[in-house]
Amino acid sequence: MRSISDTIARYGAAVAAVRTPGQGGGELVPLEEFGRNPGALRALMHVPADLPAGAPLVVVLHGCTQTAAGYDAGSGWSTLADRFGFALLFPEQQRANNPNLCFNWFVAADTRHGGGELESIREMIVATVDRHGLDPARAFVTGLSAGGAMTSVMLACHPELFAGGAVVAGLPFGTAAGVPEAIERMRGRGHNRAALSDRVRAASAHRGPWPAVSVWHGTADVTVDAVNAAMVVDQWRGLHGVGAPNVTEQVDGQVRRAWHDAAGRAVLEEYAVAGMGHGTPLATSGDEACGVPGPHMLDAGISSTYRIAAFWGIVPAVAPPLPAPAEPAAASAPPRAASRLDPAATINDALRAAGLMP
Repeated sequence: MRSISDTIARYGAAVAAVRTPGQGGGELVPLEEFGRNPGALRALMHVPADLPAGAPLVVVLHGCTQTAAGYDAGSGWSTLADRFGFALLFPEQQRANNPNLCFNWFVAADTRHGGGELESIREMIVATVDRHGLDPARAFVTGLSAGGAMTSVMLACHPELFAGGAVVAGLPFGTAAGVPEAIERMRGRGHNRAALSDRVRAASAHRGPWPAVSVWHGTADVTVDAVNAAMVVDQWRGLHGVGAPNVTEQVDGQVRRAWHDAAGRAVLEEYAVAGMGHGTPLATSGDEACGVPGPHMLDAGISSTYRIAAFWGIVPAVAPPLPAPAEPAAASAPPRAASRLDPAATINDALRAAGLMP
């Protein structure tokens, strides 16, 4: 007899099989033999078919309790990569390193030059750019929560690698040493606001130009307090030498502030997503839609994935219309239509099979 859990799992797989072009994620494949790996991380990739030489690279760092594939499916990065032509690299944490699968952004050994997770990710990036003929001047990094905090680490310690970054519900660089301090900083407590930019300057010999940074945070986030977003902004305002925002506007109902340098280049932006808790903001409809809602993947009516990529200049500023779903080939067997998938009926069938429902 098929179990209830098995039936529900099969239903979930059927839903995944009929996702629309704006949803889901692509297949991730392992990146083998990428060099030194002192942080003992896994590396996975998504490279669209027929990707031309000189394409951009986006490095994506998942949050705690997440996997690379799970975060990709939720955020929709590989959907966007297939649509607009760029490569993706997904470093993945291992439970032996952190039982909650968090990147260790608060551990000195993992956040200093030449060692730990920082060095593993750097080695992955160099190998990926080389093997796939990508443009080293158009490499970017983004992450959620602990992945967002590790994004701050990557941008601070290896700014020469990145044209831009995006910190989603994350923390500034250099604010915690050890688990107790990390928890306090996540709660918005005990922060030292002095010399935020100097901490980044001290992390490497780099003196500019600095990566352009996009900052996203929910105003109702009780996991990582929104004071951290303000501190990430202050950290990068100091590095870019900008003062008050040049632009304050509404984008898809959310407040966006942006800072431009003396040459008029957008070097920093911040989205404060009203009423949103801890997670990555998604849009599930419209031409910018990509990804699938789930734990910490939140339908906020705005696609952080698309807007971040647009800020970096690797997708159009205004999204073109999504392509219509492809028609099935005439000679092929008719697929199960998505509209016929009835979750209530599927679960009820499972209950009847188990003798729990007449």
